[in-house]
Amino acid sequence: MSSIDEQILKSAKEIVVKFIEAGRLSPTGFDETFKNIYYTIEEAVQGSREESEEYNE
Repeated sequence: MSSIDEQILKSAKEIVVKFIEAGRLSPTGFDETFKNIYYTIEEAVQGSREESEEYNE
């Protein structure tokens, strides 16, 4: 697992924990919500990485 993957996982975990603490997420919806958050962060990171590479070319 790369460093970026670990950071994405950590960020998703922190967001999910905040949602649980705030009462916005129950354990029954954890699986789907975690996946949605993880893939949203991953997509944002990859998009910013691609834009950065295009800018540097």
